[in-house]
Amino acid sequence: MFDKKQKPYTDLLGKTNRIVEATTITGDISSKADFRLDGNLIGNFHSEGKIVIGPLGSVKGDIICKSADIEGKFEGKIQVTELLNIKATARINGEVLVGKLSVEPGADFTATCTMKMMNTSQTPNDSEKGTKK
Repeated sequence: MFDKKQKPYTDLLGKTNRIVEATTITGDISSKADFRLDGNLIGNFHSEGKIVIGPLGSVKGDIICKSADIEGKFEGKIQVTELLNIKATARINGEVLVGKLSVEPGADFTATCTMKMMNTSQTPNDSEKGTKK
C-alpha cells in the first residue's frame, strides 16, 4: 500500500566513523559521514560532515569539512564552512579558514585565521577563490 524507501546502510548504523587511540593512518581520508579521530592521521581529510579530533587525536595535513571540534593536535591547513570549535586542550598550528570560530581559554592557537561567510552552495575552495556557484 505504501512504498517505503529502504534507508542506506550507513543510516542504519549511524553516520559516524571512528579511528580509535593508538591507530595511525598514513594517507588521505574522504567521507560523506561524520568522523571521530582519536588516533593519528598523517595525510588529508575531506568530509561533507563534521570531524571531531579527540584529546589524544592528531592530524598532520589538510582538512576540508562542514564543521569541526578539535580537542587534540592539528598541524596544517583547515577549511571549515560552518563552525570550528577549538577546545581548551587543543593545539593548532597552521592556517585556518572558517565561517565561525569558537576558541576556549587555554587552547594553543598558533595560526593565521581568515573568517568568511560561506553560503551552503559554496565549497571552502570556491570562497577562497572568490567565486560563487
